[in-house]
Amino acid sequence: MRIPDFDDKLVVVNIQTFKIYCDLVETESFTKAALVNGVTQSAVSQQITALEKQFDTLLIERCKKQFRLTREGEFVYEYAKQLTQTYDSLVHKLEEVRDVVGGTIRLATIYSIGLHVLPPFISKFMKQFSAVNVHVEYQRANQVYDDVLGNVVDMGMVAYPVKDSRLEIRILRDEPMALICHPTHTFAKSRSIHIEQISGQRFIGFESDIPTRKAIDRLLREKGIEIRMTMEFDNIETVKRAVEIDAGISIVPSTTIENELAKKSLVAIPLHGTEIARPLALIFKRNKVLSPAMKEFMAVLKSAIPVPERN
Repeated sequence: MRIPDFDDKLVVVNIQTFKIYCDLVETESFTKAALVNGVTQSAVSQQITALEKQFDTLLIERCKKQFRLTREGEFVYEYAKQLTQTYDSLVHKLEEVRDVVGGTIRLATIYSIGLHVLPPFISKFMKQFSAVNVHVEYQRANQVYDDVLGNVVDMGMVAYPVKDSRLEIRILRDEPMALICHPTHTFAKSRSIHIEQISGQRFIGFESDIPTRKAIDRLLREKGIEIRMTMEFDNIETVKRAVEIDAGISIVPSTTIENELAKKSLVAIPLHGTEIARPLALIFKRNKVLSPAMKEFMAVLKSAIPVPERN
């Protein structure tokens, strides 16, 4: 049997070639397209060259400053997207017919959700569907959106979801927020405080580009409340550590402080004068073909996880 060489167009151009091309177009990066498909950058380049030979036309303008498709490249992208979606639909339909729930779910999420919200849901899902591998990546919110849009992951979980015509957004629940302080803080012995009472307090916040920080800033502006922002961090764990050393107070998701409350290293006080809760949402690309595993995972995320009783 003759080993096909690189010029055998019908051999080297297949569904995977079209998928790699779509991933390259959507990420605008040979590095990211290679990472998504588990191949080298050289392999991505070879697949694009194979497509260009197949259709005898240039698909990508070789410009160092920016990624740009040719007119023909735009047409090939639109049809390649349809081909890969149709193929995925076929694969997932056969899985449904055979009642197979398997494969891998790639999920990107922000730290507070990944560390404190997701674990019981993933545990419940894995008990029901042990053949599925759930791969979770922790990212800043903006990177979660980029990874979903670039097909680096299948789904993302974020707080305060941003509307985007390219995305499907499924609101899962509203998560209560809590005011936290050090056990020796003047607020610590209060049964509750009014939101206006935090005016002038030293405050530990998230960095200014994080959605939860933007929501808190908006609330304080609406109430005419001015606080002294003493520290800013990009993740919930560092915010809590700063409050534990009495560097200031903070407002954080209630689910993230259960361990600290149990250890009595932090105190949570109910806030009056406002209702503050952050919406949690699942995001994925619009028109994405969902596998049976993804559908089942979404169903688990929408379910209620029993809260363990505390002694």
